[in-house]
Amino acid sequence: MKVVSEFSAAQKSALAAIVGRERFSAGVSVRENHRHDISYHRGRPPAGVVWPLSTAEVAAILRWSYEEGVPVTPWGAGTSTEGNPVPAAGGLVMDFTRMNRILAIRPQDMQADVQPGVFRKTLNRRAGKHGLFFPPDPGADATIGGMIANNASGIQTVRYGATKDYVMRLTVVLPGGEIIHTGCLAPKSSSGYDLTRLFVGSEGTLGVVTEASLRLTGLPAHHLAATIGFPSLEKASQAVTALIVSGLEPAALELLTPNLIRLMNREKSLGLPEQPTLFCEFHGVSQATLGEIRQLTAELCQGYGAGELHFGMEEERRADLWRARHEAWETIHRAHPGRETLIVDAAVPISRYPEMVVFAQAQVDELRVVGYVFGHAGDGNLHVVMVGDPDRPGEWQALEEVNHRIVARAVEVGGTCTGEHGVGIGKRCFMRREHGASLELMRRIKELVDPRGLMNPGKIFPVEAPEDGGPQG
Repeated sequence: MKVVSEFSAAQKSALAAIVGRERFSAGVSVRENHRHDISYHRGRPPAGVVWPLSTAEVAAILRWSYEEGVPVTPWGAGTSTEGNPVPAAGGLVMDFTRMNRILAIRPQDMQADVQPGVFRKTLNRRAGKHGLFFPPDPGADATIGGMIANNASGIQTVRYGATKDYVMRLTVVLPGGEIIHTGCLAPKSSSGYDLTRLFVGSEGTLGVVTEASLRLTGLPAHHLAATIGFPSLEKASQAVTALIVSGLEPAALELLTPNLIRLMNREKSLGLPEQPTLFCEFHGVSQATLGEIRQLTAELCQGYGAGELHFGMEEERRADLWRARHEAWETIHRAHPGRETLIVDAAVPISRYPEMVVFAQAQVDELRVVGYVFGHAGDGNLHVVMVGDPDRPGEWQALEEVNHRIVARAVEVGGTCTGEHGVGIGKRCFMRREHGASLELMRRIKELVDPRGLMNPGKIFPVEAPEDGGPQG
């Protein structure tokens, strides 16, 4: 992996000539700000940062970078949790936050065309004027380009799916500057290889998305939110499986453990009972439909020992609860000043979710780490946010050991090391364990598209072989 720490005067002039001097910087503070995302992962300071505005500029930048042998790392909002946009080899960071135009919203087609720097909430404010929205919701106000790069999802995945389910057509600039278009605007197609899906989730290792056509869906007419408390973590997770297979189709189904609820109560004054709890939301075309769902949900959950059931809360209360859930990571971080977090992001088949939740909590308890178990239970996504000090090797090693044990069990039962955060730096050590021989096909695709290895190097693929023999950072 070639490392570029500084640009020559000629290289700086060349980049400034492509985008204008006001949209290129080699300043120390700018470079340092683009060295890390919100995770504990740290990369090398880039040699410079550039802010393109158009596909043509991106193509010119990538032509220049290939001629010069300069690594390029795409950058969105910097909200990734696995070091996905961290410049592992220095080089050039391409910041897309100024390439942020909503090019079109077509209500009759339920579609939108956007540039990669558009923020998710900005798109939904515009789409909402037409009674539409873009459902993938990772919590953070990520850019659409970043969400496409990581195939982001979130609390509503159980009903609406992930980012890949909403990307219809892409404009992509390949390494070397070639511009291609993938997909189409028709609701379906069986024409050739699905190149659109190839780029979704590729984390900028194959090229740079400069435009995306997205499918939108209608805003739900009615909501029903609920909190449901259980006597044990096992009973709560068993109820999750029952709710999914019942056909009630929750729009969101989150599992929270008592220690996380304790933090949320302390910071947000929610007044929730500190017990294993499901946060649920259902969407329906009428209040009558939601009334039936409410009754069936209560009966089903009571069969698993649910005691505290609160349905039909007012909009303000509903918003407060979901805001607190969205801010769980920030709440944990604030509760442990001076510490970093390591996040487990495993996902498993729904039938195996109860055992995974119990297993994860047992690992946290056994190794005596500070850890909070929760997750997007409705789609089998398990998070464990663990807190420690990376500068204390013994302490951090325990966190890595818990992470390794949980991922190993998840893969063993047919799951994945990352349900929604992407691979980045943090999960690459598990790729061989999960994918086996197919990882080599991924590597050959990477080498075919990016033969010089300059697109977001150091991501997805293990740096050394084998790299999954034990816990690693």
